[in-house]
Amino acid sequence: MKFTKMHGCGNDYVYVNAFKEKLPDESAAARIVADRHFGVGGDGMIVIAPSEKADFEMRMYNADGTRAEMCGNGIRCVGKYVYDHGLTDKTELTVESMGAVKHLSLFVENGAVTRVRVDMGAPVLESEKIPVVCAGERAVDVPIEVLGQTYRMTCVSMGNPHCVVFIDTPVADFPLETIGPAFERHERFPQRVNTEFVRVRSPHEVEMRVWERGTGETLACGTGACAVAVAAILNRQTDKEVTVHLLGGDLEIAWSGDINDSVYMTGPAETVFSGEIDLENIHAVKE
Repeated sequence: MKFTKMHGCGNDYVYVNAFKEKLPDESAAARIVADRHFGVGGDGMIVIAPSEKADFEMRMYNADGTRAEMCGNGIRCVGKYVYDHGLTDKTELTVESMGAVKHLSLFVENGAVTRVRVDMGAPVLESEKIPVVCAGERAVDVPIEVLGQTYRMTCVSMGNPHCVVFIDTPVADFPLETIGPAFERHERFPQRVNTEFVRVRSPHEVEMRVWERGTGETLACGTGACAVAVAAILNRQTDKEVTVHLLGGDLEIAWSGDINDSVYMTGPAETVFSGEIDLENIHAVKE
């Protein structure tokens, strides 16, 4: 199988061109190639395929092989891939992921895409649609008990479920490896959840770490950064244009504060290398 390794702010995936490559079991392939010891290594795998409702379709898999609805860093890299590899010459295009269509604006320098702006759509705040078990219609600044400690959470869906928790200490000091998994599989999240732990630096800047369901800590999460900005604006922590500092880099997020308006995410997309992998032999080594 031929592939290209790409990343957005360090959130790295193995990209497969389904116009040329045919995989009988994409979930199994994702588990193999994402393995950082036996495979290519990455936070998961993204398949780029034809779409009947958009210019392209992306099928995103976590490192454990589970399918995910959306990946903000991943979709920016999809935009770079299809332009840089000559699958399109458009700088305004659409990408479908699990039925949802996003609009991308590509910024090109010297014939290659360097940055991508994505219309991520309006945030979903209704508890049932996220989903999160909550007494109210929305889970905005509500308590949750995790491992004997009470946190305040704001839950947002950006096509996938997010739980945003604001903390007072630097995110580097937060015990994410212990608390993250407990949030992910908490009984209040029937489909598990991605959790962002956030410290507000100023009305225009926040820093975050993220525990992604099915993967663990990643260097960045685009949908998570969008959810963080929405939560910060809803809780009057920041203004409506926010720089989100992630371990792997920065994302620029803008939202008007109107629940009917789209969230816009702008950030880098980079190619690391391309190669070819024998999935059957790698699988034999792992077993």
